[in-house]
Amino acid sequence: MNGEIRRETIKQMLLEAQQPLTGTALAGALHVSRQVIVQDIALMRAEHLPILSTNKGYLLQPDTPSQPKRVFFVRHTTQQVLEEFMTVINLGGRILDVAVEHELYGHIRADLLIENARDAADFAERLGHCRDNPLKVLTDDCHFHTVCAPSEKLLDLIEAELRSRGFLEAAP
Repeated sequence: MNGEIRRETIKQMLLEAQQPLTGTALAGALHVSRQVIVQDIALMRAEHLPILSTNKGYLLQPDTPSQPKRVFFVRHTTQQVLEEFMTVINLGGRILDVAVEHELYGHIRADLLIENARDAADFAERLGHCRDNPLKVLTDDCHFHTVCAPSEKLLDLIEAELRSRGFLEAAP
């Protein structure tokens, strides 16, 4: 199978998937290495296909109605990640990503797509068992989250609650 056909097959698999697909699963299904899949995904993104890389695998960015978004600058311990996520989720928000401003590398961002309590718990569990550190350790626990919610009013409530819990930091 040539690269063009393989990338079209990956696109179709992502369109039909009910959940994120890991690079390993895609590689196994297409009988190539995971590195080939990573390269294919990069090429597909260069062609403006909206593929997200989450902690659970690849998925096509869903076509959802645009919701208000806000970027929050936060700081907390690793043990408080679940509390932070549940604060947002319980008020109707979704955590889209995490980012840090690194002195040497600049802006580093990763998609999260934490949409519900199960996603939050799964992430926290993986964090507890993973030998890698979260991005926030690069910047003394300070990081950014893009959060979306059905209304600006809910974003205001989320901001107020994050502030009351001591998670919000003054913008850099």
